[in-house]
Amino acid sequence: METAELQDKIFAFCEAAKGKKKLKEKDIIKGVSAELSLEADVVKKAMRGMIDVGRLMYSYGGGASSVEIPSEEYLREKGMIP
Repeated sequence: METAELQDKIFAFCEAAKGKKKLKEKDIIKGVSAELSLEADVVKKAMRGMIDVGRLMYSYGGGASSVEIPSEEYLREKGMIP
C-alpha cells in the first residue's frame, strides 16, 4: 500500500471519530493496522508524516495528548493555508 493511500485511510479513521472521541496516537495505530493488516510501525510512520505537514495535529488537554484533524482556523494561524 502506498503511503498516500495509507494516509487517506488514517485521515478517514480520525474523521469518523471526530466530535465523538479524542483519539490517542496508539488508538489510531492499533485501529488502522488491524483494519488493514499492516505493521504498527508502517502506520506510525505514515501518521507522523501527516503531523509533520499539518494534516493531523497533537492536542493536549486534561493531562493527556491526543491526535486530531486541525481546524481551518488553526491552519490559517500557522500559515499552512492562505
